[in-house]
Amino acid sequence: MSFQPPLLRRPLPIACIAIALACAAGPAQAEVQGPAGPSSPLRPAADSPPLPYSATVAARFPDPPVVYDTPGLAPGRSSFTRNDELDAALRAIAARSGALRVEPGRSAGGEPLLALRFGRGGARPVALLIGQQHGDEPAGAEALLVVAGRLADPSDPLAAVLEHLDVVVLPRANPDGARAGLRRNAAGLDPNRDHLRLAGPEAVAIAALMQSLRPVLVADLHEYLALGAYVARLGAIKRHDLLLQGPATPNLPPAIAAATEAWLRQPLAEALLAQGIGNDWYGVEPAGAEAAGRPSFSMGGLSPGLARNAAALRHAPTLLLESRGFDLGRLHLQRRVHAHVLAVDALLRAAALRADELVALRDDADAAVVARACRGTIVVEAAMTPGLRRLQMLHPISGAEVEVEVAWSSALTLQPRRTRARPCAYWLGAEQADAVARLRALGVQVTTLAQPRELQAERYRVTAEGSPHDPATGQRLRQVAVELLPTALQVPAGSHLVRLDQPLAQLAVAALEPDSLDGYFAVGIVGAIDGVARVMAWP
Repeated sequence: MSFQPPLLRRPLPIACIAIALACAAGPAQAEVQGPAGPSSPLRPAADSPPLPYSATVAARFPDPPVVYDTPGLAPGRSSFTRNDELDAALRAIAARSGALRVEPGRSAGGEPLLALRFGRGGARPVALLIGQQHGDEPAGAEALLVVAGRLADPSDPLAAVLEHLDVVVLPRANPDGARAGLRRNAAGLDPNRDHLRLAGPEAVAIAALMQSLRPVLVADLHEYLALGAYVARLGAIKRHDLLLQGPATPNLPPAIAAATEAWLRQPLAEALLAQGIGNDWYGVEPAGAEAAGRPSFSMGGLSPGLARNAAALRHAPTLLLESRGFDLGRLHLQRRVHAHVLAVDALLRAAALRADELVALRDDADAAVVARACRGTIVVEAAMTPGLRRLQMLHPISGAEVEVEVAWSSALTLQPRRTRARPCAYWLGAEQADAVARLRALGVQVTTLAQPRELQAERYRVTAEGSPHDPATGQRLRQVAVELLPTALQVPAGSHLVRLDQPLAQLAVAALEPDSLDGYFAVGIVGAIDGVARVMAWP
Protein backbone atom coordinates (compact mmCIF):
# COMPACT_ATOMS: atom_id res chain seq x y z
CA MET A 1 0.00 0.00 0.00
CA SER A 2 1.40 3.41 -0.97
CA PHE A 3 1.54 6.19 1.58
CA GLN A 4 -1.34 8.67 1.47
CA PRO A 5 -0.84 11.70 3.72
CA PRO A 6 -3.48 12.17 6.43
CA LEU A 7 -5.77 15.15 6.34
CA LEU A 8 -3.83 16.53 9.28
CA ARG A 9 -0.37 16.60 7.79
CA ARG A 10 1.41 17.44 11.04
CA PRO A 11 0.43 17.56 14.72
CA LEU A 12 -0.70 20.89 16.09
CA PRO A 13 1.72 22.36 18.63
CA ILE A 14 0.36 22.09 22.15
CA ALA A 15 0.61 25.84 22.76
CA CYS A 16 -1.42 26.57 19.63
CA ILE A 17 -4.11 24.10 20.70
CA ALA A 18 -4.33 25.58 24.19
CA ILE A 19 -4.71 29.12 22.84
CA ALA A 20 -7.26 28.05 20.24
CA LEU A 21 -9.33 26.13 22.76
CA ALA A 22 -9.41 29.08 25.11
CA CYS A 23 -10.60 31.37 22.34
CA ALA A 24 -13.12 28.86 21.02
CA ALA A 25 -14.64 28.04 24.40
CA GLY A 26 -14.72 31.44 26.03
CA PRO A 27 -16.13 32.07 29.50
CA ALA A 28 -19.30 30.05 28.90
CA GLN A 29 -17.50 26.68 28.61
CA ALA A 30 -18.61 24.09 31.18
CA GLU A 31 -18.77 20.37 31.67
CA VAL A 32 -21.72 18.53 30.20
CA GLN A 33 -23.91 17.52 33.12
CA GLY A 34 -24.57 13.93 32.05
CA PRO A 35 -26.28 12.50 35.13
CA ALA A 36 -28.64 15.48 35.50
CA GLY A 37 -30.84 14.49 32.60
CA PRO A 38 -31.23 14.71 28.83
CA SER A 39 -28.61 16.52 26.82
CA SER A 40 -28.60 20.29 27.15
CA PRO A 41 -26.52 23.16 25.81
CA LEU A 42 -23.20 23.80 27.47
CA ARG A 43 -23.64 26.48 30.08
CA PRO A 44 -21.56 27.97 32.88
CA ALA A 45 -21.24 26.12 36.16
CA ALA A 46 -19.08 27.42 38.96
CA ASP A 47 -17.89 23.98 40.06
CA SER A 48 -17.29 22.56 36.56
CA PRO A 49 -13.74 22.12 35.30
CA PRO A 50 -12.92 23.40 31.83
CA LEU A 51 -13.51 21.05 28.95
CA PRO A 52 -10.42 19.23 27.71
CA TYR A 53 -11.42 20.22 24.17
CA SER A 54 -13.74 22.67 22.46
CA ALA A 55 -17.49 22.88 23.02
CA THR A 56 -17.88 21.85 19.38
CA VAL A 57 -16.17 18.54 20.13
CA ALA A 58 -18.22 18.03 23.30
CA ALA A 59 -21.42 18.56 21.30
CA ARG A 60 -20.58 15.44 19.27
CA PHE A 61 -21.16 13.37 22.39
CA PRO A 62 -24.65 14.30 23.62
CA ASP A 63 -26.26 12.63 26.59
CA PRO A 64 -28.28 9.50 25.74
CA PRO A 65 -32.10 9.52 25.55
CA VAL A 66 -32.31 7.67 28.89
CA VAL A 67 -30.96 8.78 32.27
CA TYR A 68 -29.36 5.89 34.15
CA ASP A 69 -29.82 5.66 37.90
CA THR A 70 -27.00 4.20 39.98
CA PRO A 71 -25.44 5.64 43.15
CA GLY A 72 -22.46 6.86 41.14
CA LEU A 73 -24.64 8.50 38.50
CA ALA A 74 -26.83 10.47 40.90
CA PRO A 75 -27.10 14.24 40.25
CA GLY A 76 -24.50 16.22 42.12
CA ARG A 77 -22.18 13.28 42.68
CA SER A 78 -18.44 13.84 42.43
CA SER A 79 -17.52 10.18 42.99
CA PHE A 80 -18.49 6.93 41.33
CA THR A 81 -20.41 4.13 43.07
CA ARG A 82 -18.49 3.16 46.21
CA ASN A 83 -17.86 -0.47 47.14
CA ASP A 84 -20.36 -0.34 50.02
CA GLU A 85 -22.97 1.22 47.73
CA LEU A 86 -22.38 -1.49 45.14
CA ASP A 87 -22.87 -4.16 47.82
CA ALA A 88 -26.12 -2.57 48.99
CA ALA A 89 -27.43 -2.19 45.44
CA LEU A 90 -26.67 -5.83 44.56
CA ARG A 91 -28.32 -7.03 47.78
CA ALA A 92 -31.44 -5.03 46.94
CA ILE A 93 -31.55 -6.43 43.39
CA ALA A 94 -31.12 -9.98 44.69
CA ALA A 95 -33.87 -9.48 47.28
CA ARG A 96 -36.46 -8.37 44.75
CA SER A 97 -35.51 -10.76 41.95
CA GLY A 98 -34.38 -13.98 43.60
CA ALA A 99 -31.00 -13.72 41.89
CA LEU A 100 -28.27 -15.70 43.63
CA ARG A 101 -25.66 -13.54 45.34
CA VAL A 102 -22.17 -14.92 44.66
CA GLU A 103 -18.87 -13.97 46.32
CA PRO A 104 -16.14 -15.81 44.38
CA GLY A 105 -13.28 -14.33 46.43
CA ARG A 106 -11.71 -11.22 47.92
CA SER A 107 -9.31 -8.63 46.60
CA ALA A 108 -5.69 -8.15 47.61
CA GLY A 109 -6.94 -5.46 50.01
CA GLY A 110 -9.60 -7.70 51.52
CA GLU A 111 -12.65 -6.31 49.69
CA PRO A 112 -15.27 -8.87 48.58
CA LEU A 113 -15.78 -9.51 44.87
CA LEU A 114 -19.54 -9.42 44.43
CA ALA A 115 -21.62 -11.02 41.68
CA LEU A 116 -25.23 -11.93 40.94
CA ARG A 117 -26.43 -14.99 39.04
CA PHE A 118 -29.71 -14.62 37.16
CA GLY A 119 -31.53 -17.64 35.78
CA ARG A 120 -34.69 -19.70 35.58
CA GLY A 121 -33.29 -22.87 37.12
CA GLY A 122 -31.91 -25.98 35.47
CA ALA A 123 -28.62 -26.54 33.73
CA ARG A 124 -28.35 -23.95 30.98
CA PRO A 125 -25.49 -22.13 29.27
CA VAL A 126 -24.01 -19.16 31.13
CA ALA A 127 -22.90 -15.70 30.04
CA LEU A 128 -20.34 -13.99 32.29
CA LEU A 129 -20.10 -10.18 32.42
CA ILE A 130 -16.98 -8.68 34.04
CA GLY A 131 -16.53 -4.99 34.81
CA GLN A 132 -13.83 -2.67 36.16
CA GLN A 133 -10.79 -4.91 36.24
CA HIS A 134 -8.98 -1.57 36.14
CA GLY A 135 -10.04 0.55 39.09
CA ASP A 136 -9.80 3.86 37.23
CA GLU A 137 -12.26 2.72 34.52
CA PRO A 138 -15.63 3.20 36.24
CA ALA A 139 -18.18 3.13 33.41
CA GLY A 140 -18.22 -0.68 33.18
CA ALA A 141 -19.24 -1.18 36.79
CA GLU A 142 -21.95 1.49 36.57
CA ALA A 143 -23.25 -0.12 33.37
CA LEU A 144 -23.33 -3.64 34.79
CA LEU A 145 -25.24 -2.38 37.81
CA VAL A 146 -27.80 -1.02 35.32
CA VAL A 147 -27.81 -4.36 33.45
CA ALA A 148 -28.35 -6.28 36.71
CA GLY A 149 -31.36 -4.07 37.49
CA ARG A 150 -32.82 -4.73 34.06
CA LEU A 151 -32.35 -8.50 34.33
CA ALA A 152 -34.14 -8.37 37.69
CA ASP A 153 -37.22 -6.72 36.12
CA PRO A 154 -39.49 -9.29 34.39
CA SER A 155 -41.12 -6.50 32.37
CA ASP A 156 -37.79 -5.42 30.85
CA PRO A 157 -37.29 -6.95 27.37
CA LEU A 158 -33.70 -7.87 28.28
CA ALA A 159 -34.96 -10.29 30.95
CA ALA A 160 -36.26 -12.53 28.13
CA VAL A 161 -32.68 -13.76 27.55
CA LEU A 162 -33.01 -15.65 30.85
CA GLU A 163 -35.29 -18.13 29.09
CA HIS A 164 -32.19 -19.37 27.27
CA LEU A 165 -29.19 -18.31 29.37
CA ASP A 166 -28.11 -17.81 32.92
CA VAL A 167 -26.26 -14.50 33.30
CA VAL A 168 -23.60 -13.89 35.94
CA VAL A 169 -22.83 -10.20 36.53
CA LEU A 170 -19.54 -9.27 38.25
CA PRO A 171 -19.69 -5.46 38.10
CA ARG A 172 -16.39 -4.70 39.81
CA ALA A 173 -13.44 -7.11 39.57
CA ASN A 174 -10.97 -4.69 41.19
CA PRO A 175 -12.60 -3.10 44.25
CA ASP A 176 -9.20 -2.00 45.60
CA GLY A 177 -8.46 0.02 42.48
CA ALA A 178 -11.99 1.45 42.42
CA ARG A 179 -11.67 2.63 46.01
CA ALA A 180 -8.33 4.32 45.31
CA GLY A 181 -9.09 5.48 41.76
CA LEU A 182 -6.09 3.49 40.49
CA ARG A 183 -5.63 1.01 37.66
CA ARG A 184 -4.03 -1.76 39.75
CA ASN A 185 -5.07 -3.61 42.90
CA ALA A 186 -3.80 -3.01 46.43
CA ALA A 187 -0.75 -5.20 45.75
CA GLY A 188 0.22 -3.22 42.65
CA LEU A 189 -0.86 -5.94 40.22
CA ASP A 190 -2.84 -5.45 37.01
CA PRO A 191 -5.69 -7.99 37.39
CA ASN A 192 -6.42 -7.99 33.66
CA ARG A 193 -2.96 -9.41 32.87
CA ASP A 194 -3.01 -12.03 35.62
CA HIS A 195 -5.33 -14.72 34.24
CA LEU A 196 -2.58 -17.25 33.52
CA ARG A 197 -0.17 -16.71 36.43
CA LEU A 198 -2.89 -16.07 39.07
CA ALA A 199 -0.55 -13.95 41.21
CA GLY A 200 -3.44 -11.96 42.71
CA PRO A 201 -6.65 -13.12 44.40
CA GLU A 202 -8.88 -11.31 41.89
CA ALA A 203 -7.67 -13.48 39.00
CA VAL A 204 -7.90 -16.59 41.20
CA ALA A 205 -11.54 -15.76 41.94
CA ILE A 206 -12.36 -15.21 38.27
CA ALA A 207 -10.61 -18.48 37.33
CA ALA A 208 -12.80 -20.28 39.86
CA LEU A 209 -15.90 -18.67 38.33
CA MET A 210 -14.77 -19.63 34.84
CA GLN A 211 -14.14 -23.22 35.84
CA SER A 212 -17.43 -23.66 37.67
CA LEU A 213 -19.58 -21.85 35.08
CA ARG A 214 -17.90 -22.93 31.80
CA PRO A 215 -19.43 -19.80 30.18
CA VAL A 216 -20.36 -19.69 26.50
CA LEU A 217 -19.94 -15.90 26.38
CA VAL A 218 -17.68 -13.52 28.30
CA ALA A 219 -17.86 -9.72 28.05
CA ASP A 220 -14.98 -7.76 29.58
CA LEU A 221 -15.84 -4.06 30.11
CA HIS A 222 -13.10 -1.40 30.14
CA GLU A 223 -12.52 2.27 29.22
CA TYR A 224 -9.87 3.54 26.83
CA LEU A 225 -7.71 6.67 26.96
CA ALA A 226 -9.54 9.36 24.98
CA LEU A 227 -6.98 12.16 25.05
CA GLY A 228 -3.49 11.23 26.20
CA ALA A 229 -0.79 12.33 23.76
CA TYR A 230 -3.02 12.07 20.69
CA VAL A 231 -3.45 15.83 20.33
CA ALA A 232 0.26 16.54 20.60
CA ARG A 233 1.34 13.66 18.35
CA LEU A 234 -1.50 13.42 15.85
CA GLY A 235 -3.32 16.74 16.07
CA ALA A 236 -6.52 14.78 16.65
CA ILE A 237 -8.46 12.88 19.31
CA LYS A 238 -10.27 9.56 19.29
CA ARG A 239 -13.93 9.75 18.34
CA HIS A 240 -15.58 6.35 18.90
CA ASP A 241 -17.92 5.56 21.79
CA LEU A 242 -16.73 1.95 21.95
CA LEU A 243 -13.67 0.07 20.76
CA LEU A 244 -14.09 -3.69 20.32
CA GLN A 245 -11.81 -6.70 20.07
CA GLY A 246 -12.17 -10.44 20.31
CA PRO A 247 -9.53 -12.90 21.51
CA ALA A 248 -6.12 -13.09 19.83
CA THR A 249 -3.43 -15.35 21.28
CA PRO A 250 -1.27 -18.28 20.16
CA ASN A 251 -2.97 -21.69 20.00
CA LEU A 252 -6.48 -20.25 20.07
CA PRO A 253 -8.88 -22.69 18.35
CA PRO A 254 -9.80 -21.05 15.01
CA ALA A 255 -13.48 -21.89 15.46
CA ILE A 256 -13.64 -19.82 18.66
CA ALA A 257 -12.14 -16.78 16.94
CA ALA A 258 -14.42 -17.19 13.90
CA ALA A 259 -17.60 -17.54 15.97
CA THR A 260 -16.69 -14.55 18.13
CA GLU A 261 -16.34 -12.41 15.03
CA ALA A 262 -19.33 -13.67 13.03
CA TRP A 263 -21.83 -14.34 15.81
CA LEU A 264 -20.95 -11.56 18.23
CA ARG A 265 -18.68 -8.70 17.16
CA GLN A 266 -20.07 -8.02 13.69
CA PRO A 267 -23.75 -8.02 14.79
CA LEU A 268 -22.81 -5.94 17.82
CA ALA A 269 -21.02 -3.32 15.71
CA GLU A 270 -24.05 -3.02 13.42
CA ALA A 271 -26.50 -2.80 16.32
CA LEU A 272 -24.47 -0.06 17.99
CA LEU A 273 -24.22 2.01 14.81
CA ALA A 274 -27.99 1.72 14.34
CA GLN A 275 -28.38 3.40 17.74
CA GLY A 276 -25.86 6.15 17.13
CA ILE A 277 -22.98 4.57 19.06
CA GLY A 278 -19.80 4.85 17.02
CA ASN A 279 -17.43 1.90 17.30
CA ASP A 280 -14.23 0.57 15.82
CA TRP A 281 -11.46 -1.95 16.44
CA TYR A 282 -9.58 -1.48 19.68
CA GLY A 283 -6.19 0.11 19.09
CA VAL A 284 -3.60 1.86 21.22
CA GLU A 285 -0.54 3.92 20.40
CA PRO A 286 2.54 2.62 22.21
CA ALA A 287 4.45 5.47 23.84
CA GLY A 288 6.62 7.24 21.27
CA ALA A 289 6.09 4.50 18.71
CA GLU A 290 6.61 5.23 15.04
CA ALA A 291 7.10 3.04 11.99
CA ALA A 292 8.58 4.44 8.76
CA GLY A 293 7.83 7.97 9.95
CA ARG A 294 4.18 7.28 10.75
CA PRO A 295 2.54 7.03 14.18
CA SER A 296 2.28 3.37 15.16
CA PHE A 297 -0.85 1.76 16.60
CA SER A 298 -1.44 -1.78 17.80
CA MET A 299 -4.54 -3.81 18.54
CA GLY A 300 -4.86 -5.34 22.01
CA GLY A 301 -2.10 -7.71 23.09
CA LEU A 302 -1.58 -11.42 22.46
CA SER A 303 -0.76 -12.47 26.03
CA PRO A 304 -2.67 -15.56 27.21
CA GLY A 305 -2.79 -13.86 30.61
CA LEU A 306 -5.21 -11.17 29.38
CA ALA A 307 -8.78 -11.89 30.45
CA ARG A 308 -10.26 -12.09 26.93
CA ASN A 309 -7.49 -14.46 25.77
CA ALA A 310 -7.49 -16.69 28.85
CA ALA A 311 -11.29 -17.03 28.59
CA ALA A 312 -11.05 -17.93 24.91
CA LEU A 313 -8.46 -20.62 25.67
CA ARG A 314 -11.25 -22.05 27.83
CA HIS A 315 -13.32 -21.98 24.63
CA ALA A 316 -15.61 -19.11 25.63
CA PRO A 317 -16.14 -16.51 22.87
CA THR A 318 -15.05 -13.28 24.54
CA LEU A 319 -15.30 -9.61 23.61
CA LEU A 320 -13.38 -6.67 24.99
CA LEU A 321 -15.61 -3.57 25.24
CA GLU A 322 -13.71 -0.29 25.76
CA SER A 323 -15.83 2.83 26.23
CA ARG A 324 -14.50 6.30 25.55
CA GLY A 325 -12.50 7.82 28.07
CA PHE A 326 -11.43 6.91 31.58
CA ASP A 327 -9.31 10.08 31.48
CA LEU A 328 -12.44 12.27 31.11
CA GLY A 329 -13.50 12.08 34.77
CA ARG A 330 -17.30 12.43 34.83
CA LEU A 331 -17.52 14.10 31.44
CA HIS A 332 -19.97 12.27 29.13
CA LEU A 333 -20.41 9.63 31.86
CA GLN A 334 -24.05 8.89 31.04
CA ARG A 335 -23.10 8.34 27.40
CA ARG A 336 -20.15 6.10 28.33
CA VAL A 337 -22.43 3.98 30.50
CA HIS A 338 -25.07 3.97 27.77
CA ALA A 339 -22.60 2.58 25.24
CA HIS A 340 -21.76 -0.31 27.55
CA VAL A 341 -25.40 -1.01 28.41
CA LEU A 342 -26.38 -1.16 24.73
CA ALA A 343 -23.40 -3.39 23.94
CA VAL A 344 -24.15 -5.87 26.72
CA ASP A 345 -27.84 -5.87 25.76
CA ALA A 346 -26.97 -6.74 22.16
CA LEU A 347 -24.45 -9.43 23.17
CA LEU A 348 -26.85 -11.16 25.56
CA ARG A 349 -29.60 -11.18 22.93
CA ALA A 350 -27.20 -12.61 20.33
CA ALA A 351 -26.02 -15.29 22.76
CA ALA A 352 -29.58 -16.20 23.71
CA LEU A 353 -30.46 -16.76 20.05
CA ARG A 354 -27.43 -19.03 19.60
CA ALA A 355 -27.30 -20.63 23.05
CA ASP A 356 -27.32 -24.21 21.77
CA GLU A 357 -24.78 -23.41 19.06
CA LEU A 358 -22.46 -21.80 21.60
CA VAL A 359 -22.61 -24.89 23.80
CA ALA A 360 -21.82 -27.09 20.80
CA LEU A 361 -18.98 -24.78 19.81
CA ARG A 362 -17.42 -25.06 23.28
CA ASP A 363 -17.83 -28.84 23.42
CA ASP A 364 -16.39 -29.32 19.92
CA ALA A 365 -13.38 -27.16 20.80
CA ASP A 366 -12.85 -29.20 23.97
CA ALA A 367 -12.84 -32.42 21.97
CA ALA A 368 -10.54 -31.04 19.27
CA VAL A 369 -7.93 -29.93 21.82
CA VAL A 370 -8.05 -33.29 23.59
CA ALA A 371 -7.48 -35.09 20.27
CA ARG A 372 -4.42 -33.01 19.37
CA ALA A 373 -2.18 -34.26 22.20
CA CYS A 374 1.10 -35.63 20.72
CA ARG A 375 0.11 -34.29 17.29
CA GLY A 376 0.90 -31.24 15.21
CA THR A 377 2.61 -28.13 16.55
CA ILE A 378 2.22 -25.47 19.21
CA VAL A 379 3.04 -21.79 18.81
CA VAL A 380 5.35 -20.51 21.53
CA GLU A 381 5.55 -16.95 20.22
CA ALA A 382 3.55 -15.04 17.61
CA ALA A 383 3.40 -11.49 16.33
CA MET A 384 0.68 -9.28 14.90
CA THR A 385 0.54 -8.59 11.17
CA PRO A 386 1.92 -5.15 10.23
CA GLY A 387 0.12 -2.87 7.78
CA LEU A 388 -1.41 0.57 7.35
CA ARG A 389 -4.77 1.91 8.49
CA ARG A 390 -6.60 5.22 8.30
CA LEU A 391 -8.02 6.10 11.71
CA GLN A 392 -11.22 8.12 11.91
CA MET A 393 -10.58 10.87 14.47
CA LEU A 394 -11.73 14.38 15.44
CA HIS A 395 -10.04 17.75 15.20
CA PRO A 396 -9.73 19.00 18.83
CA ILE A 397 -10.89 22.53 17.98
CA SER A 398 -13.35 22.36 15.09
CA GLY A 399 -14.72 18.91 15.93
CA ALA A 400 -14.46 18.02 12.23
CA GLU A 401 -13.82 14.40 11.28
CA VAL A 402 -10.27 13.78 10.12
CA GLU A 403 -8.35 10.78 8.92
CA VAL A 404 -4.88 9.95 10.18
CA GLU A 405 -2.92 7.20 8.49
CA VAL A 406 -0.92 5.07 10.91
CA ALA A 407 1.19 1.96 10.93
CA TRP A 408 -1.24 -0.66 12.25
CA SER A 409 -0.38 -3.98 13.90
CA SER A 410 -3.37 -6.26 13.41
CA ALA A 411 -4.22 -9.08 15.81
CA LEU A 412 -6.75 -10.50 13.35
CA THR A 413 -4.02 -12.59 11.70
CA LEU A 414 -1.05 -13.76 13.75
CA GLN A 415 2.41 -14.53 12.41
CA PRO A 416 4.02 -17.52 14.22
CA ARG A 417 7.59 -16.71 15.23
CA ARG A 418 8.51 -19.84 17.15
CA THR A 419 6.82 -23.22 16.95
CA ARG A 420 7.63 -26.75 18.08
CA ALA A 421 6.04 -30.17 18.15
CA ARG A 422 3.08 -30.55 20.49
CA PRO A 423 4.04 -32.84 23.38
CA CYS A 424 1.81 -35.47 24.91
CA ALA A 425 2.32 -34.01 28.37
CA TYR A 426 4.59 -31.87 30.52
CA TRP A 427 6.55 -33.25 33.44
CA LEU A 428 7.07 -31.12 36.54
CA GLY A 429 9.46 -31.93 39.36
CA ALA A 430 8.10 -32.69 42.81
CA GLU A 431 9.49 -29.35 44.03
CA GLN A 432 7.31 -27.36 41.61
CA ALA A 433 4.41 -27.20 44.05
CA ASP A 434 3.63 -23.53 43.27
CA ALA A 435 3.27 -24.22 39.55
CA VAL A 436 1.09 -27.28 40.25
CA ALA A 437 -1.16 -25.27 42.58
CA ARG A 438 -1.66 -22.49 40.02
CA LEU A 439 -2.38 -24.92 37.20
CA ARG A 440 -4.99 -26.63 39.35
CA ALA A 441 -6.49 -23.25 40.25
CA LEU A 442 -6.88 -22.62 36.51
CA GLY A 443 -8.73 -25.94 36.25
CA VAL A 444 -5.89 -27.80 34.53
CA GLN A 445 -5.66 -31.46 35.57
CA VAL A 446 -2.32 -32.41 37.11
CA THR A 447 -1.47 -36.00 38.08
CA THR A 448 1.03 -36.77 40.84
CA LEU A 449 2.97 -39.95 40.04
CA ALA A 450 2.66 -42.69 42.62
CA GLN A 451 5.68 -44.63 41.31
CA PRO A 452 8.91 -43.78 39.44
CA ARG A 453 8.84 -43.99 35.64
CA GLU A 454 10.97 -43.60 32.57
CA LEU A 455 9.62 -41.05 30.10
CA GLN A 456 10.56 -40.36 26.49
CA ALA A 457 11.07 -36.64 26.88
CA GLU A 458 12.76 -33.43 25.78
CA ARG A 459 14.70 -31.31 28.27
CA TYR A 460 15.41 -27.60 27.78
CA ARG A 461 18.90 -26.11 27.63
CA VAL A 462 19.25 -22.33 27.94
CA THR A 463 21.28 -20.78 25.11
CA ALA A 464 20.72 -17.07 25.81
CA GLU A 465 19.21 -14.91 28.57
CA GLY A 466 17.69 -11.45 29.03
CA SER A 467 15.65 -9.53 31.63
CA PRO A 468 12.90 -7.31 30.17
CA HIS A 469 10.27 -5.59 32.31
CA ASP A 470 6.97 -7.29 33.02
CA PRO A 471 4.00 -5.04 32.05
CA ALA A 472 1.82 -6.73 34.68
CA THR A 473 4.10 -6.04 37.66
CA GLY A 474 6.93 -3.78 36.45
CA GLN A 475 9.44 -6.35 37.70
CA ARG A 476 12.14 -8.07 35.67
CA LEU A 477 11.33 -11.24 33.75
CA ARG A 478 13.64 -14.15 32.98
CA GLN A 479 13.78 -14.22 29.20
CA VAL A 480 15.56 -17.23 27.74
CA ALA A 481 16.24 -18.87 24.42
CA VAL A 482 16.32 -22.66 24.60
CA GLU A 483 17.19 -25.73 22.61
CA LEU A 484 15.51 -29.11 23.08
CA LEU A 485 17.50 -32.18 24.13
CA PRO A 486 15.83 -35.60 23.61
CA THR A 487 16.36 -37.85 26.61
CA ALA A 488 15.09 -40.90 28.45
CA LEU A 489 13.99 -39.18 31.64
CA GLN A 490 13.95 -41.11 34.90
CA VAL A 491 11.31 -39.41 37.05
CA PRO A 492 10.63 -40.13 40.72
CA ALA A 493 7.40 -40.77 42.55
CA GLY A 494 5.89 -37.52 43.77
CA SER A 495 6.67 -35.64 40.55
CA HIS A 496 3.83 -34.55 38.27
CA LEU A 497 2.37 -35.03 34.79
CA VAL A 498 0.22 -32.45 33.00
CA ARG A 499 -1.35 -34.43 30.17
CA LEU A 500 -2.43 -32.49 27.08
CA ASP A 501 -5.41 -34.73 26.29
CA GLN A 502 -7.61 -32.40 28.34
CA PRO A 503 -9.77 -29.40 27.32
CA LEU A 504 -7.58 -26.79 29.05
CA ALA A 505 -4.36 -28.08 27.50
CA GLN A 506 -3.72 -24.76 25.75
CA LEU A 507 -3.51 -23.00 29.11
CA ALA A 508 -0.90 -25.55 30.19
CA VAL A 509 1.10 -24.92 27.01
CA ALA A 510 1.01 -21.16 27.64
CA ALA A 511 2.17 -21.64 31.23
CA LEU A 512 4.91 -24.23 30.84
CA GLU A 513 7.01 -23.47 27.76
CA PRO A 514 9.93 -21.65 29.47
CA ASP A 515 10.88 -19.35 26.60
CA SER A 516 7.46 -17.67 26.67
CA LEU A 517 7.47 -14.34 28.52
CA ASP A 518 3.95 -15.11 29.71
CA GLY A 519 4.91 -18.46 31.20
CA TYR A 520 5.71 -19.65 34.67
CA PHE A 521 9.49 -19.87 34.21
CA ALA A 522 9.71 -16.21 33.18
CA VAL A 523 8.32 -15.05 36.54
CA GLY A 524 9.96 -17.68 38.73
CA ILE A 525 6.91 -19.84 39.44
CA VAL A 526 8.90 -22.67 37.87
CA GLY A 527 12.16 -22.10 39.68
CA ALA A 528 14.65 -23.97 37.50
CA ILE A 529 14.82 -24.96 33.84
CA ASP A 530 15.29 -28.61 34.88
CA GLY A 531 12.02 -28.46 36.79
CA VAL A 532 9.98 -28.96 33.62
CA ALA A 533 10.27 -31.25 30.57
CA ARG A 534 8.23 -32.16 27.52
CA VAL A 535 6.87 -35.74 27.41
CA MET A 536 6.90 -36.86 23.77
CA ALA A 537 5.22 -40.30 24.06
CA TRP A 538 2.61 -41.71 26.39
CA PRO A 539 4.17 -43.50 29.37
